[in-house]
Order: sequence, then structure tokens, then C-alpha cells
Amino acid sequence: MAEDTSSAMDRFCGSKFWNSTETWYTTDPDFTPCFEQTVLVWTPCAFYWLFVVFDFYYLKASLDKNIPWNKLNLSKLLVNLGLLVITALDLIMALVKKGGDSALPLYDLDVWGPIIKFATFLLIFIFIPLNRKFGVQTTGCQFLFWFLLTILSIPRCRTEVRAERNRAERLGTEQITEEDFSWEEYQYVSFFIFFAFSCVMLLLNCASDALPRETKYTRGRNEIPELSASFLSRITYQWFDKMAWKGYKNPLEHQDLWDLRPQDSCKEVMPVFAYHWNQNVRKNYKYTPQPEPKAQFSNGKVSFENPHSAGGKKSMASIMPPIYKSFGGVFLFGAMMKLFTDVLTFAQPQVLSLIIGYVEDYETDPQPEWKGILYSVALFVLAAAQTFILGQYFHRMFIVGLRIRTALINAIYRKALRISNSTRKESTVGEIVNLMAVDAQRFMDLTTYLNMLWSAPLQIGLALYFLWLQLGPSVLAGLAVMIILIPVNGVIASRIKTYQIRQMKYKDERVKLMNEVLSGIKVLKLYAWEPSFEKQVLDIRDKEIATLKSTAYLNASTSFLWSCAPFLVSLVTFATYVLIDENNVLDATKTFVSLSLFNILRFPLTMLPMLITNLVQTQVSVNRINKFLNSEELDPNSVTHDPSKPHPMSIEKGEFSWGDNEVTLKNINIEVRKSNLVAIVGSVGSGKSSVIQAFLGEMEKLTGIVNTVGKLAYVPQQAWIQNATLRDNILFGEKYDRKRYNRVIDACALRADIDILSAGDLTEIGEKGINLSGGQKQRISLARAVYSDADLYLLDDPLSAVDSHVGKHIFEEVIGPKGMLAKKSRILVTHGVTFLPQVDSIYVMKSGEISESGTFTQLVQNKGAFADFIIQHLQEGNEEEEELNQIKRQISSTVDAPEVLMGSVENAIKLARTESLSDSISVTSGDSLMGSLRRRRTAKRQNSHDSVASAASLKKKQEVEGKLIETEKSQTGGVEFAVYKHYIKSVGVFLSVATLALNFVFQAFQIGSNLWLTKWSNDKEVEHDTSKRDMYLGVYGAFGFGQVLAKYLAGLSLALGGLHCSLDVFTRLLQVVLKWPMELFDTTPIGRILSRYSKDIDTVDNVLPHIMAMFLNTCFGVLATIVVISISTPIFLAVILPIAVLYYFAQRFYVATSRQLMRLESVSRSPIYSHFGETVTGVSTIRAYGVEDRFIEESDNKVDKNQVCKYPSLIANRWLAIRLEMVGNLIILFASLFAVLGGQTNPGLVGLSVSYALQVTQTLNWLVRMTSDIETNIVSVERIKEYGETKQEAAWELPQDNNKPKNWPEQGRVQFENFQVRYREGLDLVLRGVSFNITGGEKVGIVGRTGAGKSSLTLALFRIIESAGGKILIDGVDIATMGLHMLRSRLTIIPQDPVLFSGSLRINLDPFEIKSDEEIWKALELSHLKTFVKSLAAGLNHEISEGGENLSVGQRQLVCLARALLRKTKVLVLDEATAAVDLETDDLIQKTIRSEFKDCTVLTIAHRLNTILDSDKVIVLDKGQITEFASPTELLDNPKSAFYSMAKDANLV
Repeated sequence: MAEDTSSAMDRFCGSKFWNSTETWYTTDPDFTPCFEQTVLVWTPCAFYWLFVVFDFYYLKASLDKNIPWNKLNLSKLLVNLGLLVITALDLIMALVKKGGDSALPLYDLDVWGPIIKFATFLLIFIFIPLNRKFGVQTTGCQFLFWFLLTILSIPRCRTEVRAERNRAERLGTEQITEEDFSWEEYQYVSFFIFFAFSCVMLLLNCASDALPRETKYTRGRNEIPELSASFLSRITYQWFDKMAWKGYKNPLEHQDLWDLRPQDSCKEVMPVFAYHWNQNVRKNYKYTPQPEPKAQFSNGKVSFENPHSAGGKKSMASIMPPIYKSFGGVFLFGAMMKLFTDVLTFAQPQVLSLIIGYVEDYETDPQPEWKGILYSVALFVLAAAQTFILGQYFHRMFIVGLRIRTALINAIYRKALRISNSTRKESTVGEIVNLMAVDAQRFMDLTTYLNMLWSAPLQIGLALYFLWLQLGPSVLAGLAVMIILIPVNGVIASRIKTYQIRQMKYKDERVKLMNEVLSGIKVLKLYAWEPSFEKQVLDIRDKEIATLKSTAYLNASTSFLWSCAPFLVSLVTFATYVLIDENNVLDATKTFVSLSLFNILRFPLTMLPMLITNLVQTQVSVNRINKFLNSEELDPNSVTHDPSKPHPMSIEKGEFSWGDNEVTLKNINIEVRKSNLVAIVGSVGSGKSSVIQAFLGEMEKLTGIVNTVGKLAYVPQQAWIQNATLRDNILFGEKYDRKRYNRVIDACALRADIDILSAGDLTEIGEKGINLSGGQKQRISLARAVYSDADLYLLDDPLSAVDSHVGKHIFEEVIGPKGMLAKKSRILVTHGVTFLPQVDSIYVMKSGEISESGTFTQLVQNKGAFADFIIQHLQEGNEEEEELNQIKRQISSTVDAPEVLMGSVENAIKLARTESLSDSISVTSGDSLMGSLRRRRTAKRQNSHDSVASAASLKKKQEVEGKLIETEKSQTGGVEFAVYKHYIKSVGVFLSVATLALNFVFQAFQIGSNLWLTKWSNDKEVEHDTSKRDMYLGVYGAFGFGQVLAKYLAGLSLALGGLHCSLDVFTRLLQVVLKWPMELFDTTPIGRILSRYSKDIDTVDNVLPHIMAMFLNTCFGVLATIVVISISTPIFLAVILPIAVLYYFAQRFYVATSRQLMRLESVSRSPIYSHFGETVTGVSTIRAYGVEDRFIEESDNKVDKNQVCKYPSLIANRWLAIRLEMVGNLIILFASLFAVLGGQTNPGLVGLSVSYALQVTQTLNWLVRMTSDIETNIVSVERIKEYGETKQEAAWELPQDNNKPKNWPEQGRVQFENFQVRYREGLDLVLRGVSFNITGGEKVGIVGRTGAGKSSLTLALFRIIESAGGKILIDGVDIATMGLHMLRSRLTIIPQDPVLFSGSLRINLDPFEIKSDEEIWKALELSHLKTFVKSLAAGLNHEISEGGENLSVGQRQLVCLARALLRKTKVLVLDEATAAVDLETDDLIQKTIRSEFKDCTVLTIAHRLNTILDSDKVIVLDKGQITEFASPTELLDNPKSAFYSMAKDANLV
């Protein structure tokens, strides 16, 4: 037996390399010394050499430099040096002590072992100073190397200690000194020093190094801890703890968030993307400009190539290649991790089969206990490794997603600043904003799942392979079931989609109707029409609920299909397996390994269909973004800046188009001398503004030369105002210089406006300047130009929106020869004739050409187009008298002014005189700059309010704080239990209980069927007895059927409960809001009420039931797991409590922090889009001022700010996932440990409990997500509930109303007794003790200045505002004692502004449909509408559009008259229309009222005195009190009366 059985490794070591009897088949396992000194040392070394590339990558990618020397890195160096010395010593000692003439032979191991170690330590030694120099604070490879090295050296520790003990014993017992142990002794000492040093290195690597001294970007105060966190802290996300704790203690605010990591900011992401994009553009458009340095930062600006500047077009440049190139590295790294986790997933069932085998052998031939423990630990280690790697994988994917989104948003933004006009025309602002909001976001959602494209097929393939090993071909039967289920689900999903589209349609209809109801709520209240409209809304709602019901049934069936799928699959597979062949027997291993493999299969199979639809959507997005980024841009070279030209602005032989190849301007020759003012005039559409756009380079230049020299400023025709403070709008990025600023403000006549605004020039201006008048916007836009102190000014009709005297002021102070801009070269486009005499030269435009040019005098003498222009202009009669006189002087001074011209000037002067008289007649004179605002202030001074003024003054009171309307509260903190109670009540207690019970039954059946499987798999008799086998199969099937039924019913009861809740909540909300008093509608913006009706109701309809279902599933899933494990290993209950506590804390911390982060994120997201929308609208202004870079930077900052909120919320997810999955992994560990150690003899039960435990990690994770989702969405219920508890107006109907006679009021007598009223608590009285008496049938006119309280009288009569003292009697009955509808339906009003609702004409006249057709036609005839309605095809069923848009204002007023005629009550209130009706219609209305309502009491609120001169009495109100009450003739006879002075103003006396 002399042959050499030793392997090469044996020879290498000089001893046995592997000895299985010593290592595996033993109760005391140990490795051979050779194995310990080779494999266990070389594995970590190989690992490090393999992954050292990452360390090099981090050196290169680091943005920091120069970490100072400190204790940590010095100790690392010293310890590492120590290791190098010891390893070198090992080698020297081996060469000295062994080989040669010594007794010990020298083996290869003695030489190569130290060399390999030495090389590895040396590499690490070199990296320590390198990392310090390049600012790398921690490295994962080194940490993992030391970790592996330390762990794998432990077996050798045991070996060495045992060997030492043996030596000591031998020396002790046998007194033989010949044996030389010096080499072993040396090895013993050297190994332990080495081991101690390795442990120290491991500890040192747990911490991270100090902060680098030099960083590329300055460090903020709030620097994100991740940057300086150690590797260990990074993989456990321990650095996030601070934030979680902070968010748990109190709601996070924006200032609590950390700064963005520099690597994710626009500054880092954009240059890389731009570099690859530009390369791609060049490749596709085949041209080579100057070579570009790689992704450089020219002073922080990123330049993108223009795809069109090159001509030769090959194909569209796509965003995909640049995305791959810019972000592919991180993505691939992530993909690698995904591959690891996929492999680890499949290792788990293999270990499970080992555990089951261990338990099976327990009775017959027990394996040593250490193997059981090893298996349990192995299962735990696999799960934990998977947890950490998956955490990093998702983190990486999120980062890639965020960066792609950043890159796309910014690329789109930069492109939007440069697109040509033809491109702008192709898409609306909304569409362009959507590219950013929807399409760029799509990428982000997709990146996380993109790897599923290869990972899902891989997982399916692996699972099938392992299943085949277990069950052979019968797997295919189960797979077939899974595959069949996919299209079935697809069909159901498409049905659901059609229903959803239908439901959206109903929802839109409902919201539109609600919008109308809320807009016209005052009219509804005055007419007491609420019930009719409530019914209309509820009718739509019923249709919507019916659709929801169908959707609910379908949803129940899909969720039921998916939750029963795994069961059906296992049933079919096992049945096929046992029925194919008598010899096929289910044992525990087969059963439970297969079950856990089927569970793994579920995920990829559900993901694939979703992923494919997602991919298709993203492809659409890619195409849309590509189209936009490849679209045409403005030619930056169309305007030259040649300083050698004689004049600062000139166009020579210019031809221009708006990009559709039609020539808009032809042969344009214009020159503007230095410091000259040039006017461009012409009729509307003659191309005046286009000339300005040509100077700006906004038009497409076909031929000619455009030249401008110097800085430009531009005032567009439509002022473009940013959503910023007024001061920022004027400064527009310039420095604030107080003196200059104040001069500009005064010159542009903004001082008065600024004084009115609540916070002066720091008042925030809404989007598109919503809280400014047109004139103010125009003046701010002008002030911006003046402040910018440019050289050239392009003023596109800046004076059109301002009143004439303001225009004059501005011309004198700013534009004219003596203004602030006198030294600048300026072009003024104008419609006014007044200023033309003062300009240096005039160009007259006619249909895109310059018809003549010259000075004013020259042009008047030419008698050409200019003279026509003046005549045409004067006939429109917009000028003030004095200005016309000025023109007259000017024209007559020219030598031979044409007669026609003089004549037209004379006529115009006459016209202006008469106009100015009629102006002063109307009490509301709107000639003040700021009519409306000035009015608000006077109203405030008089402490009395008209209905408009009241709302205004009220807003005024709130505006003092700089706010317009009560801001909506954003909920913080948790949701009270009362809200859940309210929800459960709305769902219905029975359905709630039923849902819970059915879910419980479902789980019971599921556990039952699984326990039955264990019984079956443990039963050894089944092998010989087919009848027994069939019995097992039958019962298993029966359990399955119970499961299916319970699940379906549970889904249904939940869906029906959700519907019940939707109906209930909506109806309640509708009733409550319709019963609001008017004051609530005044202070609550319609949009806010509507969002309750749209978004919140939608949440209750669609989102909540879905989330609830998921929540219940996961919740019961976790419970089932715990129950099953406890059945198989009761001792497990002891561990439950600590684990539950851990879980609870993680969950509480997460929900609190995450919820607030989500809120902050959504708040910070909208500014990106609104800023973008603003930019797209104002792009020509931005380009004119040349401030693109500032806007790009603003956009970048907004994106970064959004990332600041987004990033922590993504991390919060990972933080939670790692913690919860570790809790789950502990469950796995204990379930398997107890099963192994507890002497459990039932392999089936063990298999069951461990396979349940393997699923629990995911379920726990979902459970927290769902709780957090429920909390986020239940807020909708809370907000609706909050509206349910608001103030309500008085009852609509009262029992005592029925005692009133049918035709009350019979006489129409109206008495006011010392009546007082205020609009709202805490405001001043509007009527202060008004008393008067009107006998039945009297006609009374009510007059008074604006804000005297005229409208308040009528509102009080209808109890829209309730009395604050005194009372009103009608026919002797106090109106406060009646139901509101009783009162309001017995009075009639013709309101000031005619409000119509969409629907048929008939509904608008008689919404309750109680009148006959004859009555309606009669009313139409009397209101002079009969002929019009007869002419309509549909007659009375003519559809009226929203707000009555398809009728003229006069016709709408007549419809309101017809309404009044139909009601025909004893008291009529006429709130006279100010200007809606032309005089003719007005006469008709007056006539009808006089004839038809001659026996009624008529109260008229008059704005024009002539309408009430023939009334019986006149009430003159002033400041809420009656100053005069008598007949008109009486009052006119008294020249001292207020009425007389009003009549005098109106030229009536």
C-alpha cells in the first residue's frame, strides 16, 4: 500500500488538507491545520484582491482631499505595520528553523503563506495614506476583508489552543526533553499576535476617518451625516437614526433636513450628462465642432449642443445613450448586487430541506446537534446577507433614478429657454410642463424595477429547475395554472380600466357641477334652489357609485385570484405528482421545499406584467422627451452685435417670419440713433410688436441684418410678472440700490400702489400677477426695465393698460425727452396719439411693411397713412380733453395741416367733453388708478360695506398680515382615533365586522390546509394505500375551496363597505356645505372646497378600500405566521414579545418621520413645475434681459431643494426595511433554532413553520408601509369630517311654516325696526339701526354711495346675513321666526349679476319643474325672450353652457327677469345691473316690471338715478344709516338734500 493517496494540496502543506471524518462525520468538528492555514486565510485575501478595483474607483470619484493625520489613521498605519513585520518574521523564521540541515522539512506553505499575506497587507498599507490624501473616509472592501479574516481565523484559534494544551500535557507527563517544540511555540505566539492585530484592525475599520480639509463644495451647517459615516453605519443606515428620532419627537420642518450630497446635486450630475448628450448629438447630426474637455464646468455653466445648428440631419438624438453612459456604472453595480440576492434567495429552500432532513433523522439515526445549529445559523446568515445587499441595491437604484430625473428636468428646462417660436406653437405650456412633471418622473419610478427584466426570468428559471429536482415533470401543471392566471387577470384589468375611465367622466361632471353650484351659491340661496341642485349632484353621484360598484366586484375577483393562486398551484402540482405514479410519495422535504419555491415564484410572475406596461409607458415618455429635446432652437446669431455700425439699433433690408415660412415682416429698414426715442405706430395687427421681436432675435430672420449694441431691456405688451415679491420683480436679479429704486418707483407711479399693498413692496405677488390690476402689472414691468439701467430700450405699448393721466405721468417721467431714459436709445410701440409730437422719429407700419417714416411734422404734411391713423384713432375717442387740445395745437402749428384732420380733432374734443360728464354721473367712478383698491380703502374708512366692498374689506383685514385668505392647515402629527371611528361608522359596523371575520376564516382555512399537508407528508402508510392518499387529497381540496370562498366574500364585503362609506360621506358633505352661511363661502376659496369634493372623495372612493384590503391581508398574514410557528414550537412565544417591541418602535419612528417627509417633498415639488411654467410663459423677457443663467440656476436650486426632501424619505424606507427585515430574520433564526433544539420530531411541522418564517420578512415590511399609507390617506376622511362640523345657517324648514297661508305675504308690507347687521363676528356694523316702513305695493328706490349698505339691506331681507339687533317684519311677521326656504321662496329678487347654470333653459327658469309650459312661455313673452327661444331648435330644452356663456349678457339678464315673473311674489327686490345691459334692454325690463308688478312692493337698488325718479319713495343711505326717506319730488325740491346733489352730479337738475 505504498501508493501516494495525498493530493497536491497535501504535498503543499506537508499534511492532510481535508479529512471528512474529522470535519463532518463527528460530534466534535474541526478543520485540518492545512485547511485553516490555506483556504481560511486565502479566501479573504482573494476577496480583497478581487474587489480592490472599487477602492481605486472611490479614490478617483472622491470630491474631497486631504484628511488630517489623526489617532485613527495613525493607529491603522501602526497596526498594519505590525502585521507586515510579523508576516515577514514568519517567513524568515520558517527559512531559519526549517529545511536545510534542521530536522523539520520546509514545505511550500511555509514560504507562500506569509508571502500572500504580506502582499495583501502591503496593498492595504499603501491604501491608508492614499485614502487620506484623496479624502476617502471609509472603505467597504477593507472592512469586509478584516471581517472575513477575523471570523475565519477563529477555527485556527481553537486548533492552536488545543495543540498548546497537548504540548503542555506531554511535557508534563513524559519527562522527555529531546522533542523540540520551538517552531510550534513560535507559530503559536506569532498567530495570536496576528489574530489580535486583525481584531484591532477590524475595530478600527468600524469607525470612519476625520473630515477632509479640502472639499470641492463648501460644507453646509446641515451636512448629511452619510458623507462621513463609516461603512458599517452605511449598510445599517445607522446614520439616519438622528433624523428618525427627531421626526418622532416633533414633526420635521424644512430646516431640519440635511443638505444634498454633492454627488447628487445638479452641479455634479449635469456636466456629465451634458457631455454625453453633446457627444450623442454630434454623432447623430454628423459634425465635429471644437473638441470639448470632458464634462467641464465653464464657470459653473453647462452648455448643451443645439441639435439643429449642424444641418446634415441623420436621425433624432435620443436621451437613452447619454443616460446609459452617465449613470450606467452605478446601475451595473446595483445589477450585480441584485444577482447576488437572487442566488441567495434560492439557497434558502436548500437549507430548509437540510433542516427537515435533520428533524426526520431525529428518531431513527439522530445527527449531531451542532449540525442543526449550523443549519439554523446558515439560514439566518443567508437572510441577513440578503437584507443588507438588497438594502444597498434599492438605495443605488433610487440614486440612479433621482439623478436621471435631475438630468432630464434640467435638460428640459435649458431647452425650454432656447426653443424657437414654431416649436413653442406646437405644444402648450401645460404639455411642456408635463414633460417635466410626468415623463421625467416615470424614469424614477422605473429604475427600481428595471433589473427585474433579467432578474424575473432568472428567478423563474431557477425556481423551475429546483422544483423539477423535487417533483419532476408535474411542476409543469402548477406552472400552467400560474400562466393561465396572468391573461385572466389581464382581461379583468382591462375591464377595470374601462370602468375607471367611465368613473373619471362622471367625476369630472360632478366636480364641474359642484364648481357651478359653489360659484353661484349666492343665487341658489336667494332663490332657495339648493334642494334641486343637491338632487342633480346626487344623481351624477349615483351613476358614479354604480360604476364604482362594478369596479369593486372586479377588484375583489383579482385580489381573490392572486391570493388563491399559490394554493391552486400547489394543489394542482401535488395532485398531479401523486396521481401520475403510484410510487410518488409526498414527504416533508418535498412538500415544504416545493411550497417555499412556489412562494418565490409568485413575485416575479406578478411583477413581469406590471413591468411590461411600465416599460411601454416609459418608452412613450422617452419619445416625447426626445422630440422636445430635438426640436428647433432660436438662432443665436440672427442678431449681430457689431459696434462699428453708426447706430446702436438697426435693421437693414430685414425679412422675418414666425417660423411657418410665411413672411410676416418684409423690407424693414429701421435705425435708432443714440439717445433717440423712436415710435412705431400702426393699426392693430400691422406688425408693430413683430418689429420689436425681430430686434430681440425671437423671429426667424429670412434675410437682412439686425444689429444691436449694448445691454437690452424689454417691456412686453402682456406684462410678465413672477411669483415673487414686488421688489424682486422690479430688481430682477440686480443689486438693490435704494436711491435708484425709489426714483424708479416714483417715475413709474407705483408709490400709491405700494402703499395700498399689505406688506408694501415686499408683498408676494401671486402667479401671473393674480393680485394686481393690469395697469399695475404693466407699470411693474416698466419699472423692471428702467431699473435694469440698460442701453437700449424696447417698449412694446407699455401705456395701453394704464389710465390716461398715469400714462402722461409715465411718459413725462420715464420715456419722454425729459424722463429718466432720456439718454438711452429707445423704441416705443404705441397706440396713443398724444405723445407722438414729442418723439424724435416715427415709423408707420401697415400690414407688415413700413409705409412711411419721419418726424411728426413731416408725416402730418405727407397726408399719408399717418394722417389716416390719427383720424381713425380720434374717432375711437379714448383721449382726454386736454390732451386733444395739445394735439390740436401741435397739428395747427404745422404749416399745411389737412382740413380733415383738424375737423376730426374738433369732433373728438366735443366727444371727450360729453364723455367726461357722463362719467361723473355714475356713482362708482372707476377713473381712479386703482378703482377697486381705492374703493376698498374708502369702504374701510367709512366702516360700512357694500356686498362687494365687504368681502374686499374683509380680505383687507386679513391682507394686513400679507395674506389674502385663511391658509389651509396642513395636518401634522398623528390622526386621532375619532377619525377611524368615523370611517368605520361610515362603512357600517356589520360590514366592518364581517370583513374581519371573513379574513379570519380565510387564514384559518389556509393554516388548516397547511397543517393537513404536514399530516399527509408525515403519514408513512400513504405509500401503500391509495384510498388513504385520495382521502388526503380530497380534504386538502376541500380546505382550498373554503379558502377561496372566504377570500372572495371578504374582498366583497370590504368593497361594499367602501362603497357604503363613499355614499354616506359624500351625501353628508354635500348637505353640510350647501347649508353653510354665506360668510363661510366668502372666506373659503372655491378651490379648497372643490378639492374636498374631488381629491378627498376620490381617496375615499378608490384609494382607501384598496389600502385597507392590503393592510388586512398583511396583518392577518403576520398573525398566521406567528400562530403556525407557535403551534410547532411553543417556546417561540417567549421571543415574540421582545421582537414585537422592536417592531413597534421601528414602525412608530418610521411612520412619524416618513409621513412628514412625504408632506415636505410634495410641498417642495410644485415650485419646480410652477417656476418652469412661469419661465416658459416669460421666456422672451428672460432672453431679452439675458438672464437665462440666473433662471437655470434658480431651477437647479429648486430641483436640489426637492431632492433634499426626497432623499431622506427614500432613506427612511431603506432604514425601516433593514430594521424590519432583521426582525424578520430573527424570527427565522428562532423558529429554526427552536425546531432543531426543541427535540421536535414532526418534520412536517418544522418545514411548515420555517417556510412560514421565510415569508415573514416581506410581510412585515409591507405591514408598516400599509399602516403608513393608511395614516396618510385617512387624512382625507379627517378633512371631510372637519367640514361636517362647520357652522350651519338656520333651518330650511320649520314646523310652524305650515301654519302660514299659501299666498303669504298677501299685502307685501315691509317694516325695518331699528335693524342692525354685520357681515361676520368681529366686524363693524354695516347697517346701524335702520328703521322705515313700506306699505304694500309701494315702489321704493334705495340710493347711496358705494359701501353705504344698499346691498346689505336686501341681503338682510333674505337672511343671507342674520340680524345683529332689531328686526324685519313682512306683513307683520318677524322673518327671523320662519324657515329660510319658506322666507326665500316667498320673495323674489332680480340679482345684480345674472347667474345661469349649465343645463336646459327650462331648468334655469324652474328647477323644481312645478310650472306648466304655458306659464313658462308666458313669462318668456313678458320678458321679451319668446321670439329668441322660439328660434332655437331645442326650444325650452336649449342647453345653456357653463355660466351661461352661450347667451349674451343682456339675454342672461332677461332670463333672470323671466325667473322673477314665474315666481311672481308680493315682494320684489331689484338689485339693478350696473352696466351689463344696454339702454334698450334696460327700458324693456323697467316697462315689464312696472306693468307686471304694479300691485307688488318693489325695492330697487339704483345705480342710475333716472330709473327711480318715478318711484313712490326714495331711501338715501349713508354709512349704514338712513339720512333721507321721502318721495323723489320732495327731495329734489330741497337743494340741500343729498339726493339733490347726486341728481345734480348726474345732470338731472
